[in-house]
Amino acid sequence: MPAEDAPRGRSASIWDVARVAGVSQQTVSRVINGKARVSESTRAKVLQVIAELGYRPNRLAQALAGGPVRSVTVLTSDTALYGAAATLRGMEEAARTAGFSVGISVLERDSDQTDIALRLNRPGEAVMVIAFDEAGVRALRALPPDVPVAAAVERRPDDAAGGAAEGTQDGNPWQAWLDDRAAAAHATRYLLGLGHRTVHYVAIPSTTSVLPQRTQGWQDALRSAGRPVPEPLHGGWTPRSGYLAVRSLLADRSVTAVLCGNDDLALGVMRAAREAGRDIPGDLSVVGFDDSPPSAYLNPSLTTVRLDFEGLGRACFGLLYSRLEPRSAPPVPAWSEPELIVRESSGPAPT
Repeated sequence: MPAEDAPRGRSASIWDVARVAGVSQQTVSRVINGKARVSESTRAKVLQVIAELGYRPNRLAQALAGGPVRSVTVLTSDTALYGAAATLRGMEEAARTAGFSVGISVLERDSDQTDIALRLNRPGEAVMVIAFDEAGVRALRALPPDVPVAAAVERRPDDAAGGAAEGTQDGNPWQAWLDDRAAAAHATRYLLGLGHRTVHYVAIPSTTSVLPQRTQGWQDALRSAGRPVPEPLHGGWTPRSGYLAVRSLLADRSVTAVLCGNDDLALGVMRAAREAGRDIPGDLSVVGFDDSPPSAYLNPSLTTVRLDFEGLGRACFGLLYSRLEPRSAPPVPAWSEPELIVRESSGPAPT
């Protein structure tokens, strides 16, 4: 039965899911509760219908029926940043579809092991961590060893290339990541291909003492092309920090291309360029990172690297689910590779 037959004007029930999926209510219940007596094709079909109908399992009814009330806590330091917010959205949607309730705990910059342990609803409760910054990395390291955890991280632990998802069975967190390094290298090569002699870079903060992935990718491309490698400019996460980082740089007319560690930094760079009398893209090309929703509506619209943060969040939950229920969890979902979205803010180097 097609999803168009879903209820209108009221919340979907377990009976609605069963009717649309063409299965029994007991089968839907088995899928929600992670039972093994369901074929993979049926499980996938039921999960698809649950997502289409926006069905939310009744936790109280599950508890009264003796079923498990499954929950997961997400630890993140800043839900205002686009990457973290989109990753969180992917985590929450995937967990809800699988019948988990989700709690969100926002970390302080100085959160310690005791504080983090107190944020969990129950000892040993499952956790996902968005570890894109120092607070997230610190929380990941501080979690007690008995806590099942999966994390979205900036870089693979061994710093190997390629975005992927990885699990371990030795108590270490299972982690998912995007290939920021290759994406930054691609964006830099794109600007060099437009005739720019070199590319300047405004960096986001690093989560570790090692250079951030995006900074490394930018340097890789310049060195491979035999071009000058300027000192990176250290920004924060906000438009203001990008604005302040480049005001003096843009007085130099030999600077014709700037890559930014995120779209907010690029917004500040574009403001500074206008104040300096620089035309974008006539004599200055600006490229961002993340493809946040406003980037397509700036004037000029922003060329940027699109990253599938929501897919990363879904994969992170998939890792956790496979760790909690290895025999009943569906395969960990894949996500899209980084993609350069060319818009109006980049163009050929001035002659």
